[in-house]
Amino acid sequence: MPAAANAAASAVAPPRSGRPLLARAPFRRAPAAHGWEPRRPRAVASSSASASPPPGAAAARRRGLREYVEAAGEMARRKDGGPPRWFSPLECGGAGGERVPGAPTLLYLPGIDGVGLGLIRHHEKLAKMFELWCLHIPVEDRTSFEGLVELVETTVKSESSRASDRPVYLVGESVGACIALAVAVRNPDIDLVLILVNPGTSFHKSQLQTLSAFLNFVPEPFHLTTPQLLTFLTGNFMKMPSTVVGRGFSHEEDNTLSEITSSLLASHIFLVDILTKESIIWKLQILKKAASFVNSRLHAVKAQTLVLASGNDELLPSSQEAEKLRGAIEKCRTRLFRDNGHKILLEAEFDLATTIKGAGYYRRSKKTDFVSDYLPATPDELQQVINRDRILNFITDPVLLSTLPDGKIVRGLAGLPREGPAVLVGYHMLLGLELGPMVTGVLSSTGVHIRGLAHPFMFDKNSEQIMPDSAHFDVYRIMGAVPVTGANFYKLLADKEFVLLYPGGAREALHRKGEEYKFIIPFGVVGEDDICDVSVILLPTTMLLPKFEITMRISFPGKRL
Repeated sequence: MPAAANAAASAVAPPRSGRPLLARAPFRRAPAAHGWEPRRPRAVASSSASASPPPGAAAARRRGLREYVEAAGEMARRKDGGPPRWFSPLECGGAGGERVPGAPTLLYLPGIDGVGLGLIRHHEKLAKMFELWCLHIPVEDRTSFEGLVELVETTVKSESSRASDRPVYLVGESVGACIALAVAVRNPDIDLVLILVNPGTSFHKSQLQTLSAFLNFVPEPFHLTTPQLLTFLTGNFMKMPSTVVGRGFSHEEDNTLSEITSSLLASHIFLVDILTKESIIWKLQILKKAASFVNSRLHAVKAQTLVLASGNDELLPSSQEAEKLRGAIEKCRTRLFRDNGHKILLEAEFDLATTIKGAGYYRRSKKTDFVSDYLPATPDELQQVINRDRILNFITDPVLLSTLPDGKIVRGLAGLPREGPAVLVGYHMLLGLELGPMVTGVLSSTGVHIRGLAHPFMFDKNSEQIMPDSAHFDVYRIMGAVPVTGANFYKLLADKEFVLLYPGGAREALHRKGEEYKFIIPFGVVGEDDICDVSVILLPTTMLLPKFEITMRISFPGKRL
């Protein structure tokens, strides 16, 4: 538990002296409104202040830009001059013991809005993987870039010393990504993992620089009608009604369009509250300074870094910036989301937890351990993998067969053991296309999770760049594949896992004409196990050496001696 978890100060009014503290100050739904209402930390909260968590994962998936606008607007209307502070959302309290053991700390650093609710769609899922804390910067706060870096740096050092055996995650969005990079530059010896979402390092090449140049001449609130902000706003909302596309209009669609209209109106009201002209000018100045500071020091970033870039970012040239950062930062990988906009964290088709897992960036120790750090695929992730192979499944209509103990071959997996350890050794068909339907089919029908030993090529940073999509191999990591090594093989068996091994490897999957079924030759042996039994004789403890009695049972046709 981070420091001051049981402090009496609320998340909205922390002490103004001393170092910034992590305070467990969840938010709950206000009964009379759709905003978010702060309450006192758990340790000192009265029963009247307590509230049950928001709806489950299904409801969390429905959250998006509209819910963010409502919640952020509720927070913004509380006039507060600062300073910035941390809060942990109510659903991230780890109730029910669902958080994995040894979960690392994740600190979310918001974008220009500064509210700290950018992960609203991901709170519940991330809370099972991390100790999640979000930074809230009040609308009227004017903490400098240096001050924000020092605040985050102090918290990072505190969390690192509290749990020195695990990393500290910094998830930064636009200007928050610049702050995360600055902290990494100043602390090269701290084990950090940076997740940079549409980083603001490209400010000098963006529309925002143009906006900052003439915003002083635009009266308030007409600054909200600038092309940049309108494109950002309408672009994100029009991504929400995906169910309307490709269908005729009905009462349901009419309701959806009505919701969009009301959401747009609510968002304008929100922008008036939280993106005041003075606030935007101040934060653009911070972003300009942050980008300049970080861009001149990218070579000094030693932290493990993952850049998430949107192909349709309305404010920043994020896809090009991702490539620049990948070349400048030693331990950097990128993931490009071609159809997403600047506020990708609020869009329905994006899942941050799945992205982190798929990229191989989730770890609970100094180095990634693909065996012990693995988190099983969620039902949603499994369904995504099944959908990925739906065309192949439709064309081939795969059938799974198994052999019962009496040797009878049956349709289905009744003959497959339900407990490991077990080793499944197979032959790769052309391109290894059988792998997906087999692993998902076994898991869906029996609950048996097969862990594959995969070629190291699939885990290498450089190999990602020669693929059409850098996330091409992410699905294998989500389903539990590990690099094929003797150590990983042993650890999987020690954990009583089902291990899948293809001895022919990539060469077998890419076999030439006439080479099919040439590498693996199945064989069996009838021998010692069929003619003798081995029994152990229990001896007094004074005997130092064990003795074994071998009883020979020699079988002949029709007779037994």
